[in-house]
Amino acid sequence: MRSRNARGILLTIALMLAAVPAVAVAAVEADSLVRVEAWLKSVHTLSADFVQVVRNRDGQISSRVTGTLSLSRPDRFRWDYRDPYVQVIVADGRKLWLYDADLEQVTVRPLESGLGSTPAMLLSGTGSVGESFTSGPVERDGDWTWCRLVPRQHGSDFESVSLGFDDRGGLVAMQLVDKLGQSTELSFSDVALNQKLDPALFQFTPPKGADVIGDTKP
Repeated sequence: MRSRNARGILLTIALMLAAVPAVAVAAVEADSLVRVEAWLKSVHTLSADFVQVVRNRDGQISSRVTGTLSLSRPDRFRWDYRDPYVQVIVADGRKLWLYDADLEQVTVRPLESGLGSTPAMLLSGTGSVGESFTSGPVERDGDWTWCRLVPRQHGSDFESVSLGFDDRGGLVAMQLVDKLGQSTELSFSDVALNQKLDPALFQFTPPKGADVIGDTKP
């Protein structure tokens, strides 16, 4: 169950992550959707460390994991879960690779079918945010500004997706709330925006001995 939940969360949020330049906090009157669309247009690559905390509807922590992420728009990203377990999710532009070290299992599928209509696919550069989200409120919470987005599809697993930015316009947090009231909160550090990334980050070769499910042909 742990593996399935982690993968589902990652596929939903993978490319909603960006270190936002100064324009991000300009124009206070702009709604959340306008801001997010503008941010994504300015983001080409990103790398960061993350801490992911999942809370139940009562606010109790059910899991906490740490790792690193890298993305290169469009359609390339990598999540490395490192503690307390190892998982890797890589999108190489054509295929989606999911590796679970504990299970010694790799699942591979075409990128579009693997992500479907999740925000990850839409925000990778192949779709408009407005096609799947409506604007929620822009809210101030201490030193952070939260931009709330609401999925258009009633069948979505999530009630809302929120991005939090500091006063300098940098992305510091993200929150997803599902229909059962469970929240997934991510905090980011050492964020680097629009720097050259090694193309090898977005390539994946199944480890020797791992069970591979799916078609690995290009």
